[in-house]
Amino acid sequence: MRILLAEDDRIIADGLGRSLRQNGYAVDWVANGADADHALTTGSYDLVILDLGLPRMSGLDVLRRLRARKSKLPVLILTALDGTSDRVKGLDLGADDYMAKPFELPELEARVRALTRRSTGTTPLIEFGALAFDQTDRCALLNGEMLDLSARELGLLEILMLRAGRLVSKDQLVEHLCGWGEEVSHNAIEVYVHRLRKKLEASGATIATVRGLGYCFEKSAPEARS
Repeated sequence: MRILLAEDDRIIADGLGRSLRQNGYAVDWVANGADADHALTTGSYDLVILDLGLPRMSGLDVLRRLRARKSKLPVLILTALDGTSDRVKGLDLGADDYMAKPFELPELEARVRALTRRSTGTTPLIEFGALAFDQTDRCALLNGEMLDLSARELGLLEILMLRAGRLVSKDQLVEHLCGWGEEVSHNAIEVYVHRLRKKLEASGATIATVRGLGYCFEKSAPEARS
């Protein structure tokens, strides 16, 4: 899952970005509305966390332009304003949820999880035989026991399980797993897949390699591996 964080307060952005990355999300950060609008025009995201009080272009204008492009991207707005009028405007313009500053980080993380689940149309628990991915607690379970996965492995498993039975290219994995400034090659993706395969050996699920194209999460054993 890839999130755009549009927040001009560096301290808030650093803390929130660190927490989201630890939970397996890829996070891109922008500090003004113009950069947020450009990122949303040119990039692909699963969610945007949008501060209303951005310089250069207000969060409301960023949201207005996003919805004018017919985008259905989930939007969680943040506001430090005391009144309700801007929150109402944000919701009327198509925001999906809002939080007032200061906020509790666990609550914001819960709202992020709820919005990303809603956008993918999945239940909190994605099950695949003995394997399950809990989107609420951000963990993977095998026969009820928690798997020891790194943040990147967790993000990789989530993407593949959400797209079970469908081809996912290496470029798509890089796009959804990595934020700006994170250099991850196709070879690194192969390493993550290799490690994840080993940890899933007892699950009955496999990550099949479609040579030259990408990977497919499925029940049958793959014929070729990288």
